[in-house]
Amino acid sequence: MDIPGFYFCLCPDSTLAREHVDGLLKRVNAVGREREIRTFWADEGLDGRFWEALTMQGLTERPRALLVRGAQTLTAEVWKKLSAVLATPRPDILPVFFLESLWEKGQPKLPAHIAKLRCLEFADKQGWVWRSAGLDARALRKHVQQRAAALELRLTPDALDALCAVVTPDAAAVRGVLEQLALASGDGEVGVELVRNMAESAPEVIIFEFIRHLQSGNSAAVWRTLLREGDGGESLLFPLLALLTREARLLWQIQAGENVWLPQQTANLKRSLASRLGTSGLANLFAALMEAEWAVKSGRRQPLQALEELVGSLTLAFTSA
Repeated sequence: MDIPGFYFCLCPDSTLAREHVDGLLKRVNAVGREREIRTFWADEGLDGRFWEALTMQGLTERPRALLVRGAQTLTAEVWKKLSAVLATPRPDILPVFFLESLWEKGQPKLPAHIAKLRCLEFADKQGWVWRSAGLDARALRKHVQQRAAALELRLTPDALDALCAVVTPDAAAVRGVLEQLALASGDGEVGVELVRNMAESAPEVIIFEFIRHLQSGNSAAVWRTLLREGDGGESLLFPLLALLTREARLLWQIQAGENVWLPQQTANLKRSLASRLGTSGLANLFAALMEAEWAVKSGRRQPLQALEELVGSLTLAFTSA
């Protein structure tokens, strides 16, 4: 394949966009040396490390891919500087810009200074742009089928219908639900009853029951909720961390004023919780989740010990909100 000089991903679903870029880099690496991947976040500002990585390449350095997340937040001044550099592509440096704006009427809602960029227009003509509105009803069904096949799951037609009706239209959510079904099914066969049973204990319901007890300081009820969903060991801790991390990201987006899809039955609860926690409370939530994961993976704590400390940290965070 021809290696692009730079690349744009226009998609509001960050997991879907990253999966596409992973595939792109796999194809690029197949025709040359494997590239080092460096990720930069636009909302943190593009500092000297980024500009050096974009413009300088030593003779002994590996080729690299520079992933710029949330690039729709970059100012017109920064894009002017970027455009000047991109006018002379470097074969060993592949910048990839994630434009993660929401879509309206079939088009991404981009700031005017980005929509008019000559480098974006040029990339479009070269085939260096990937566009996806994310997972609508039709795309969701196809995505579920593809991801289920990758996990060697065999869903009956009724199970597929039931799953598409309850799962959040988000690639990360689909992956999480299918991984849970893979664990629950044992043999890869998934019928409608298994999907319905899982829906009854859907993450949104479990998480808010868990959080409600945390807010009231009812430790006994917290543990009853947790132990109902697992055995108190590693099989409980890491699924809980995954669910809470997903929830924390969603609450952060709500607090930041982003327009995110919310299940109707929990929308008001989520907005209220995000408001009560605020930026500081959500930062503490992320810190507690990261500490629990690192404590186990570094060998400092057993899963049950890390879970006990996590519950204590979260109780403090939520009762203070």
